[in-house]
Amino acid sequence: MASPNEDDVFERLKNKTDVNEQKRQQDELNARLYAQHHKSQERLVELIGDNTSLPVTISSVRILHANRTRRTFLERVVNPLLSANRDEPYTLEEALKEVGEATDKLNRFGIFKSPISVYLDKPDQTIVSSSPTDVDVYISAFERGNYTIKTGTEAGASEADAYVHAELRNLLGGAETLNAHGSLGTRTRSAYSLAFDSPILSNPDLKFQVNGFASSTLKSWASHEEVLKGGNSKLLWRSKTGHQHELGYSGIWRQVTSLAENASPTVRADAGDSFKSSITHTWINDKRDYPLLPSSGYLIKTVSEIAGFGPLKGDVAFFKSEAESQVALPFGDTGITLTAGLRGGLLYPLTLGGNSGPQASRINDRFQLGGPNTVRGFRLAGLGPHDGPDAVGGDVYAAGGASLLLPVPRVGKETPLRIQAFINGGRLLSLKSQSSKKEEGLFGSGNEVQNSLKKTLSSLTQELPSAAAGVGLVYAHPIARFEINFSLPLVMRAKEEGRKGLSFGVGIEFL
Repeated sequence: MASPNEDDVFERLKNKTDVNEQKRQQDELNARLYAQHHKSQERLVELIGDNTSLPVTISSVRILHANRTRRTFLERVVNPLLSANRDEPYTLEEALKEVGEATDKLNRFGIFKSPISVYLDKPDQTIVSSSPTDVDVYISAFERGNYTIKTGTEAGASEADAYVHAELRNLLGGAETLNAHGSLGTRTRSAYSLAFDSPILSNPDLKFQVNGFASSTLKSWASHEEVLKGGNSKLLWRSKTGHQHELGYSGIWRQVTSLAENASPTVRADAGDSFKSSITHTWINDKRDYPLLPSSGYLIKTVSEIAGFGPLKGDVAFFKSEAESQVALPFGDTGITLTAGLRGGLLYPLTLGGNSGPQASRINDRFQLGGPNTVRGFRLAGLGPHDGPDAVGGDVYAAGGASLLLPVPRVGKETPLRIQAFINGGRLLSLKSQSSKKEEGLFGSGNEVQNSLKKTLSSLTQELPSAAAGVGLVYAHPIARFEINFSLPLVMRAKEEGRKGLSFGVGIEFL
């Protein structure tokens, strides 16, 4: 985590009085400038009229009220606006567009109050160097408070918790943010995290993040509790076309502990400690108009992870990939929408250094499927392989669903409340080892893994998926989506756990 140089801190404290005086004088200057250029707006409007092709020269850009933000940080945003830094002259239309993009960039840092106001003014004509086409740009950006503290409670699928969240903004004057979070709950018994992120080169679409965390989660569907402690670092960026990417490294110590008396042999075999060292990449292309309750658009998302390969070390080795898609199709302007989604995942065992064959997956890393946020009509982790009372997860899965969303009568299509009719289903399967090393948790060779994968994929496509249908109500709150559904399982395999009747779900991602 980056920190200021100790000498710089000492110098700031030593000159605290001078800095405060400079800020007071700067505030007075900003107020005078604001009043001066505000009065000149009518004169500027008379000059430009409706002639958007009028040639203009941006001679200066000033950001008012941003007293805690570093000058060098702001200069990287606004200096490209200056005509002196451009090869070609502006038209008025081009100048207004560039100023609007710079203002939007300032807004996306999250450290200024909305809206950010922009004013244009003609410079003093008594200045010899000024020209009739010169324009001064003033951006009024009032900074948000230094911190936010929130406390509250949350209720979701089979879980409720109380939390406290604190956010410190603009720590070093460059839109840096420090987030601290703590929660206690019924399933996630405790969770704590501390995250620092900072824009790179004053670009809100390019960030670096460092995060440390610890959590303890009760996994009642598999008769154990999982304890996690570790950290990760990420590079996040967004392309000009809106594609989001995350590339990161994580090191996590995991513990399968507090086993129930009736825990299955599969869970007991994976009990104890493990350390995962992995690199992950996430790609998101989200073109939905409102992700929590889309009426049009589409989503494509992939998450890939490689652990224990080569220099990554750790004591688990695998390649894991998931893909998700969703499309929303409106029926005219009626408020009726059809949404459909597909998800799939694969966990491919790799050979860990020192082992004689690929390592079979652990319960910590395998996929789980079923519940109100994935395949409705089944209990949480109700699909896939089971060992006695425990859902032990799988290495390959596919799931899909379709929902018809209709406005509630007498409520109207403008509200975020909908009636839902849905059908969804999925399969979750595990790769089987047939070698003599099965008892050691190993596959005999890479060829055995490939053969097992082929058989598993064949079974995935040849047999009917476990499926359910139902109706319910959906409410899209700004922070989460809430669903209450009546579900009826249609296809269910032995040992899988369906859920006929009412179920409640809350989250930001639904199938």
